[in-house]
Amino acid sequence: MSFLERVDQTIRRSPVFRSIFRNPYPNDERSRAYAVMNNVFLHLHPVRVRQHAVKFAYTFCLGGLSFFLFLVLTVTGVYLMFFYAPSATQAYSDILRIQAEVPFGLLTRNIHRWAAHLMVFFVFLHMMRVFYHGAYKPPREFNWVVGVVLLFLTLFLSFTGYLLPWDQIAYWAITIGSNMAGYAPLFNTPSKILLLAGLEVSGNTLLRFYVLHIMVFPLVAAVFLAVHFWRIRKDGGISGPL
Repeated sequence: MSFLERVDQTIRRSPVFRSIFRNPYPNDERSRAYAVMNNVFLHLHPVRVRQHAVKFAYTFCLGGLSFFLFLVLTVTGVYLMFFYAPSATQAYSDILRIQAEVPFGLLTRNIHRWAAHLMVFFVFLHMMRVFYHGAYKPPREFNWVVGVVLLFLTLFLSFTGYLLPWDQIAYWAITIGSNMAGYAPLFNTPSKILLLAGLEVSGNTLLRFYVLHIMVFPLVAAVFLAVHFWRIRKDGGISGPL
């Protein structure tokens, strides 16, 4: 036995190693399946994957691309938060400073903006793909409802983020959107006040949209994403062809 093999066995027998890794190294099919089923991260994926699920032409990776864009938006959004204040007197100047003075600020903001547009596009395509493949049928109808909720959360994230630059385009776009909400039956005035924190777009609206955009909607979306992935796993993976 070589020196490296003795060191490896010593490490594997140590209490610290066994407290982290409960099972020995998987070297056969049974132990590999057992390791996957008892690992919180590996358990997201099934032990076996059906052949149609790995074909690019069947799913076009639309769900994975949507989730990847969500991660990109999270990383770039956190970076932009360091240089942005949701204030009516400072927000627009912060945007200009991000684009002109912050290292990689213009690149990060453009990536964030285009990733937001692409996420809406890919989530919509993903929903269309699921619909035309009949993946909403039993026993997957609950996960279809979760997907619809994620679609609306994506739209809400895009809508709330549109106001944050605090320029003329953002101001009037949110004004038009809130006026549309004002025509909702029964809840016209309350919904508009709840959305704008007042009767018109103001600094309170900017602060409310900022909190919704960086905290409320991302956390809710992350919870529904976890449920979405879990249901895919429990429903036997990606649905097969009709």
